[in-house]
Amino acid sequence: MAFKYAFNTWAYSSFPCWVPSYSIEETIRRIAGFGYDGIEIGCAAPHAWPAYLSPSHRRDLKSLMDDLNLKPVSLLPAPGGGPGHNVASLLPEERKATIAHYKEVVDLAHDLGADRVLYIAGWRSFGTGYQQAWDWSLAALREIAAHAREKGVGISIEPTSADSNLIDTPGQALLLREQVGSDTVKVMFDTYHALYRNEVSSDYVHEMAEHLDHVHFADIDRLPPGEGVVDWAGVLAALKQIDFQGYLTMEIGFSGRNFDPDRVARSALSYLKSVEASLK
Repeated sequence: MAFKYAFNTWAYSSFPCWVPSYSIEETIRRIAGFGYDGIEIGCAAPHAWPAYLSPSHRRDLKSLMDDLNLKPVSLLPAPGGGPGHNVASLLPEERKATIAHYKEVVDLAHDLGADRVLYIAGWRSFGTGYQQAWDWSLAALREIAAHAREKGVGISIEPTSADSNLIDTPGQALLLREQVGSDTVKVMFDTYHALYRNEVSSDYVHEMAEHLDHVHFADIDRLPPGEGVVDWAGVLAALKQIDFQGYLTMEIGFSGRNFDPDRVARSALSYLKSVEASLK
């Protein structure tokens, strides 16, 4: 069975770099035109900040993706910046606001027809103990997951070692999932974060296998697969071994304005399909 490929919209949005920036409609058309099967939508302006998308706009976006046969695979929040959106914040007001924001993202995922929302478990500020930060994140996830269940949306926990200091490893993500106690909460990983820990991405596949429902692909410095150091043949082979049914989602080309999003989108898809074709 052939893999399914998706592309994350950060490279076409104003997060975290302000330019280049394209409308969500233009982004959808380009990603579909390159031959991707799905799209992962980052919830930041100008694409998918929930408050900026009216009910009619949401219906129009869903119709556009349906017409282009582009599956809305997943949505993810934009942590950091002004509002923070840290579920493990030392500020109770921020934790409350972040939970509310996640619920808005879940509602948007439901409206667009996406299957899952990615959970960034937050980060510890100076003076906050590890167990306290963990408990705050766990409590937030339980509330978010309960809301997501009502909407028919899954949650995928992502270890983000390159950017945070709470959920760094596959084992920590799996433990958080277990403690939440919801069968709609799964785990995922990003090859970029595995690189940060000097670990082997295919090992992550096998460790998370039973509960793995999503992956992010990126090479060093958020380069496209094939332009860095990751053993992509090994990663794809491991995913085939566990019969992975999700989308291979590119989260690349957004760490600086010097990236051409069209180029990295085309390059990643072409390279990975050639690697997939070479696997026995």
